[in-house]
Amino acid sequence: MPAPPVAAPPAATSKPSCGGKPKIVAIGIAPLGIISIGIVPMGVISIGVVPMGVLSIGAVAMGVINASVVGMGVVIAGVNVMGVWWAGLEGMGPYRLGGGQGHGHQHGASQENLYAYPDRQTAEQKARELGCEGVHAMGSLWMPCQEHPESAPAAVTR
Repeated sequence: MPAPPVAAPPAATSKPSCGGKPKIVAIGIAPLGIISIGIVPMGVISIGVVPMGVLSIGAVAMGVINASVVGMGVVIAGVNVMGVWWAGLEGMGPYRLGGGQGHGHQHGASQENLYAYPDRQTAEQKARELGCEGVHAMGSLWMPCQEHPESAPAAVTR
């Protein structure tokens, strides 16, 4: 019985992709190279739709340094980003470049707590302003009014 045919190895000129040997410059679908350009490029410098690399430029980038619409990595600049250091319209990470610390998501200019206070006197004053009597404890904080209203949240920010 003759031996089954063995598939020939891919030609040395074929483009590398995920799982292949990287080239210096790779272009295509899932190219793997030092400089990669295409759809889902992977390499040191990646430019494309979903680039992954040390320096990634594209639509949805993942890597160390990213410039993209949606990016994830260490240093990120884009529209909606997540990283250690980030700059963008919306983002998450401990350090915002060119802005304050932490998340950019806010519900207004003031984060003043309107209903729970660290001392009883402030809660009594707020109760008078709201038109109710007395105060009540909520954990270590004080809230205006003798009873906790069902419809009002414990702490509201504006």
